[in-house]
Amino acid sequence: MDSQIETRIAEKLRFLYGDTGALEALKQIIAAHPIPPRAKTLDERDALIIAYGDHVQTGGQPPLSALHSFAQRYLNDLVSGFHLLPFFPYTSDDGFSVVDFEAVNPSLGDWGMVKRLGADFRLMFDLVLNHVSVSSAWFQAFLRDEAPYRDYFVTASPDDDLSQVVRPRTHPLLTPFETAAGTRYVWTTFSADQADLNYANPAVLLDMLRILLLYVQQGADFIRLDAIAYLWKTIGTSCIHLPQTHVVVQLMRDVLDAAAPWVVLITETNVPHAENLSYFGDGHNEAQMVYQFALPPLLLHSFYTGDARALSEWAAGLQTPSQAVTFFNFTASHDGVGLRPAAGLIPDGALHRLLDTVQRRGGHISYKTDSDGTESAYEMNITYFDALAVPGEPLARSVDRFIASQAIMLALAGVPGIYFSSLFGAVNWTAGVLETGRARTINRQKFDVAELQAALSDPQTRQGRVFRRYRDLLVARRSHSAFHPGSPQQVRDLHPAVFALQRGAALALHNVSDTMVQIDLAAGHWHDAIADITHRQQIALKPYQAAWLVPGGRT
Repeated sequence: MDSQIETRIAEKLRFLYGDTGALEALKQIIAAHPIPPRAKTLDERDALIIAYGDHVQTGGQPPLSALHSFAQRYLNDLVSGFHLLPFFPYTSDDGFSVVDFEAVNPSLGDWGMVKRLGADFRLMFDLVLNHVSVSSAWFQAFLRDEAPYRDYFVTASPDDDLSQVVRPRTHPLLTPFETAAGTRYVWTTFSADQADLNYANPAVLLDMLRILLLYVQQGADFIRLDAIAYLWKTIGTSCIHLPQTHVVVQLMRDVLDAAAPWVVLITETNVPHAENLSYFGDGHNEAQMVYQFALPPLLLHSFYTGDARALSEWAAGLQTPSQAVTFFNFTASHDGVGLRPAAGLIPDGALHRLLDTVQRRGGHISYKTDSDGTESAYEMNITYFDALAVPGEPLARSVDRFIASQAIMLALAGVPGIYFSSLFGAVNWTAGVLETGRARTINRQKFDVAELQAALSDPQTRQGRVFRRYRDLLVARRSHSAFHPGSPQQVRDLHPAVFALQRGAALALHNVSDTMVQIDLAAGHWHDAIADITHRQQIALKPYQAAWLVPGGRT
């Protein structure tokens, strides 16, 4: 290990634990996980599909193999990688209540299938590091009061003052469990089936660092730190974004710098925008990417009002602390559309209209408990296509509006994350919500391969129309260096209804309204990389049209 990296690691371990001998144990873990070097650059060709291991299914092959086959046929020249949502054995939360961090769920496939997918596409794995399933071997040993696991989980007393703790859910924070040592109240941030790990115990951190390196050995080029903001607990505090949590992220970065410096850490923090950005650290010492959580609700607000000014004002202020970090831009994911990131960006009245509109379009609202004991809206559960589709309107108009929203996401500086279902405009899975009783199920539908392929091959279906339009966007993006994650970005004030983004030499225009908008252009020829046509002097943007203009005519 490089001596400078070793010094950085030692300092952080002392800050967290004092002198515990953890450094020597960590050096042994790193030495036990040799990792061959891989490429580490990001460019305009990078875009990741967010998918469950069984998002496509067929009776003829395991789901991970079916996903790989589908990707080879439809996505090979469009995207660079996959964020594989947790593919480990689990008991709840569609994979995020992990039973065994080191195994592949046998109902999906095996590590060989994961590696074969990784041979064709870069992979992002989830490190679900805040909690484990109460059915896991770790927690079962805790219930038996066995060393070392008796100290692996956060416990507290019901009499402790936990009023300051920031909650993302409405269920009780503490869940009682009968153990061999008596009743213990375990911290369960996300559900009673998900027991929070105790990072005040260095053995827990060492175990998770070992698993981190295992994932890199198995082909992960990106590691998503799930629910990282809630990692460290100190009674009497908010238990969110604590200094120790940031030090743990920095320590993970140091470990990867020592073992696999090309690996990208990405933090998942569904919190107000300024708090989210804190996980960049100084631009060199924490995550290389953070989720752009404010984007999905801001986009909906823009299209609902036909006014891009709030979106433009927010985007104009986007900055990163260095060129070494960037954003992970997305509109939809396996979760809902978070509302906390919109705080201060969307006026309260407009936010209420946003909630009402989503519910009228078949969506649901999930809530959290606030510090005063009241509940407030936490996220909107709806597919992004249905969130933007006006009931009863022509399909072509719905597709235009949805594709315009995706074009904005793809044009922004950063790396795009595209939820698998968004590739073909999936609609609300209401039957799934009725089946599970969980609002988030609405956009977690899985698809039969044959049925999906038939729909994609028909240019008249919703799926066929959306996929062809999405494919055109991805081809245009990867063809122009202006969309490199590090390419300069400037918001242009051209019209209230137009989100205009200067990316290097390219001018990306997006009409969020239902009226035509005329935009004057600088003298010369401008080639629209999406529509493959050339404009001079002016462009008339149709309702919900996106145009990515490259100077000098066709390139």
